[in-house]
Amino acid sequence: MEQWMLDDLVKDIPRQKLELLSSLMNRKAGNDPKEVMRQMLPLIKEAKENGLQFTPSEVSAAIAAIRKYSDSSENSRIDEILRKANYGNGKSNH
Repeated sequence: MEQWMLDDLVKDIPRQKLELLSSLMNRKAGNDPKEVMRQMLPLIKEAKENGLQFTPSEVSAAIAAIRKYSDSSENSRIDEILRKANYGNGKSNH
């Protein structure tokens, strides 16, 4: 299990949801945010079909935890992906 998945920020998120996020984060699409989004969309759709929907607070907590254990280049990539997904401003307070 990845370190961010053990952080207190995500302690209230069900493990199945954390595992889905981990699989999304571990997909290799180079540094192209468009490709990352292309790969994420089918997984998100499948998750919804299986009853796995994330609340806004779960998404924010997970992003904060992932950022906490990521280096600056990974955080830049996260910002770009979030911008492409129109998720807030891509920035976290953590």
